[in-house]
Amino acid sequence: MSPIRPGRAKVAAVSAEDLAERATALTDALDLGGPELDPASVTAARAVTAKVQERLGLTGGHTVVALAGATGSGKSSLFNAVVGSEVARVGARRPTTSTPTAGIWGQEPVGELLTWLGVGARHFVSAHAPGVASPAGSLDGLVLLDLPDFDSRERANRAEAERVLALADVFVWVTDPQKYADARLHDDYVKALAAHEAVMIVVLNQADRLSEADRKRCLADLTRLLKADGVPNAIVLVTSARTGLGVDELRQRLANVVAGAAAARTRLAGDVRTAAGEVRTGVADREPDLPNRAPASLVDALARSAGVPTVVSAVERDYRDQAVAAAGWPFTRWVRSLRASPLRRLRLDPGRSRSSADRDVITDRDVRAVLGRSSLPPPTPAARSAVEMATRALGDQGAAGLPVRWANAVADAATPPGTVMADRLDQAVVGTSLRARDPIWWTVAGMVQLLLAATAVLGFLWLGLLFVLGWLQMDELFTTPRWGPIPVPVIMLVGGLLAGMLLAALSRFLAAAGGRRRARRMERRLRDSIETAATETITDPVRAVLDRHRRTRELLEQAAR
Repeated sequence: MSPIRPGRAKVAAVSAEDLAERATALTDALDLGGPELDPASVTAARAVTAKVQERLGLTGGHTVVALAGATGSGKSSLFNAVVGSEVARVGARRPTTSTPTAGIWGQEPVGELLTWLGVGARHFVSAHAPGVASPAGSLDGLVLLDLPDFDSRERANRAEAERVLALADVFVWVTDPQKYADARLHDDYVKALAAHEAVMIVVLNQADRLSEADRKRCLADLTRLLKADGVPNAIVLVTSARTGLGVDELRQRLANVVAGAAAARTRLAGDVRTAAGEVRTGVADREPDLPNRAPASLVDALARSAGVPTVVSAVERDYRDQAVAAAGWPFTRWVRSLRASPLRRLRLDPGRSRSSADRDVITDRDVRAVLGRSSLPPPTPAARSAVEMATRALGDQGAAGLPVRWANAVADAATPPGTVMADRLDQAVVGTSLRARDPIWWTVAGMVQLLLAATAVLGFLWLGLLFVLGWLQMDELFTTPRWGPIPVPVIMLVGGLLAGMLLAALSRFLAAAGGRRRARRMERRLRDSIETAATETITDPVRAVLDRHRRTRELLEQAAR
C-alpha cells in the first residue's frame, strides 16, 4: 500500500533508474523541440530536470516533509507537537516564522541535503523524547520543515516558503476551521500541485475549537473542496496541537512515509510528469502524413520555373539538327553547321561520345557540368507565383493540425531562403545528362546519302566527259551505255539527286518524330532531377521538422508516463 495512504489504492513505486530515464527523456525532448516549444514551459522543465539531477545526487535516504500553511493555522505549534519540544517560535498576534526550521530524526549525515534546501535552523530529535508516543516504525531519516506562512505580508517570507516547497518531498498542508476554504491554499497550491497527490497530506488543525458536529461538517466540506482541486484521494487528518488530538496519527503517517523510502522519487516523478505535461500542450497529438517524394504539383511548378519546357524544346530542335546533319542531303547539310546548337546556346550541350554505346554513360563532362551554370532565362512572374503556391500548399499540408510554432517551422522548411531553390534547380538541370544513343537509321541513311551523292557526282562527271569528247568530236570512240532511251550518266545524275532529296525529306519526317520521342525522354530525366532537388530541398526539410515533432512528442509521453 502507499506509505502515505494505508488502506487505499496502491501507488506504483518509482525507482531511481526509472526517474532518471524520465528526466533524461524530458531533457531530450526539450533539446529536440528547441524553439518550437514554449520558452516559459521549457525554462520550468529544465529547472525540474536540474532538480532531479541534484536530488538524486545527494547521499542518504532522507525524506523531506514540509509543513505549509497560512498565517494563524498553528503549523508551528503542530511542528513542535510532532517534534516533542518547543523548537519553532509561536507568536500570539503575528507570525514569527521567517526562515524554515528543520526537525531531523536519525544519525545519518544530513548536512549536504540541508545545504541544498537552504535550511539553517536545525534540531535533532531524540528517538525517545519524553511524552512523545513512538509510532509503529522508525522516523529515522525524516526531515520535517516548518515553513514561513505562504500568505505572509512579508514578500520575502512568501518567497522563502515557495522556494522550499519546490524542493520538498512531501507536502503537509496545515489549515484551520477559519481558513480551510481559503482560495490561496486551494488555487495557488493544492490545485497547482494536484499531480503530487501521492505525496500530499491535508491537516485540519485547531479542531479543539469545534464541536463534534461542526468538526464533521468542516471535514466533509474540506474533502469536497479537495475533490474540486483534483485530489479526490487526499487524506485529511484532524489535529489539535494544543490538546494533542491527531498528532500521533500524523506522526504515524510520517513514519509510513519514511518507511516507504520512495517519497522523494514520487515527488520528483510528479514534477517531471507535470513539466512534461506543460510542455506537451505545445505539441500536437499526431503529425500529418506527407509523401516521401515531392508531390507532382510542386515538381510541375518547379519544372516550369527551372525552364524545363525551354530545355525540352531545345532538345527536340537539337535532335532534328543532328538528324539532318547525319542523314540530310549532303549538298545542303553544311548549312546547318553555320547555326549554333540550341543546347549550346543554353550551355547545355551534351557533346558527342567517342562511341555511340557510351552515350548513356555519365562521364566526367557531366560531373564538371554540375559546377557550371546554364544560360536559361529567369523564371517568369507567373512561374514564380506557381512555385510559391505549390510550396505554400506543401507547407499547409505539413502544418495541418500543428501548434503555431511548429506550423511556422514547417512553413520555413518549405520555403528555402534566398536563391537556394533557384540555384538548386539550375544545378539539377545542368547536372542532368542530355546524352542519348544516336539512332541506327542516322548511320544507314547517312551512308545511303553518301552513296547517292557519289552516284550523282559520278553521273555529272561522266556527262561532263561526254560533253568534252563531243566538243572534240571524239564521242564516236566511246559508246555510252543506256537504260532504254536514257543514257546511264543521266540516270546516275538525276536519280542520285532525286533519290537523295527524297531520302532527305524522309529523314526530316523521321527526325521530327524522333525529336519528339527524344524530348519526352529528356523531359522525364529532367523531371526526375527536379523531383530529387525538390525532395532534398523542400520535402525532406519539412519531413525533418515533422520527425522532430514526432520524436519530441514520444519523449514527452515517455517522461509523463
